[in-house]
Amino acid sequence: MHFAKLRVNERIAKLNRDVERVANSAVRAYDKAKAKIGLQGRAAAYDDGTYEFEGGAQDTLRKKHYDKSLRLLWKAEAVAPWSTFHDASTEEKALFDAAERTMTDAEKSARKRISSEEFRHLLDREYSLAEKKAIVSILSAIGHGEAYAWLVSASMLNEVKSTGARAAVTMQVMEEAKHFVVLRELIQAFDVDVPRLTAWEYMLLERTLKARGLDRFFGMNVLVETIALNIFGLLSDKPGLEVLRNFHLDESRHTALPDNYFKEFPMSAKDKRSMRRKITRLNMALPVIPLVFLLESDLAEIGVDIFDFGGAVLRKAVTLSDRAGFHLLLPSPVLLQAFNAIFNAYCYGTRDEHEWRDYLSAETTRGAAEAAVEREIFGDSAAA
Repeated sequence: MHFAKLRVNERIAKLNRDVERVANSAVRAYDKAKAKIGLQGRAAAYDDGTYEFEGGAQDTLRKKHYDKSLRLLWKAEAVAPWSTFHDASTEEKALFDAAERTMTDAEKSARKRISSEEFRHLLDREYSLAEKKAIVSILSAIGHGEAYAWLVSASMLNEVKSTGARAAVTMQVMEEAKHFVVLRELIQAFDVDVPRLTAWEYMLLERTLKARGLDRFFGMNVLVETIALNIFGLLSDKPGLEVLRNFHLDESRHTALPDNYFKEFPMSAKDKRSMRRKITRLNMALPVIPLVFLLESDLAEIGVDIFDFGGAVLRKAVTLSDRAGFHLLLPSPVLLQAFNAIFNAYCYGTRDEHEWRDYLSAETTRGAAEAAVEREIFGDSAAA
């Protein structure tokens, strides 16, 4: 009786498997047919036959971005003790305690002093009201951008190929989320009104989010992240803003992602040189120029020439664009010379006794560690 039941169960199991195979074949054939005629077929770019996403493993990308991001993952509780975040594990807290035991009395006192309320007192002591407003205006420009970076990076998960690339983008999603929530709290600690997005920021970010496919890499990782890299590099050595060093290190990996991705999955010559794609990139990039001019008074308040800052941003963005294969309407040297001419023409008309300057060779990143990171990214294009 037992063996009879076993044979029946085996026949039922075989029938179930046979039915599943037929259904599986039919469902997949149906989705393939839909895809061929332009309708949505399978939504997931996932190959369950090889247990990888389409594009294969691409462990090189994973090691450069996912693994490295995990190694460098920082906790707000450690680097921003004034914040409300409690994101450290028990083991990490034990390490922090051990590190604190090696500090001098003065270092321990400084760390304890930076509580939430006392952090605000520090900002009041170090900055005038005008300086606080200027810093908030500059930081909020990229603070709002971090919200869009979170959305854009999440939308890229289904655009990139390979397991390694998806792992890399996953880390960017996580880092953008952390940037948004931590930077938001930092900005609010200044106790001044936080401005809304300007028209130029809004246009840049909306056009990036609405861009198709990998063009979002250009808008976010090349344009927006380069602006962020320069803002964090400019402000990270100021009192109370040391946490921005961690943001800067994250952004350095984000700006490198398109180039690393296209080394594994080269952009087609058509996509590089397509006039339509070049116009799309120009449309995304155009708001950067009026945005640079708009920040002039805020940067001047903290002793920075807007055109030094703008020149550094444009030089780095164009370098990254070239490396990734995002060709622009004009060759890079011609484009940079044109921007330099525009900047100088503006200064001739608005500044007394202006003399021609090469703004595109300027550098506004202040911290030594941040400058070293940028030299590693940009090489010869980084200003001396």
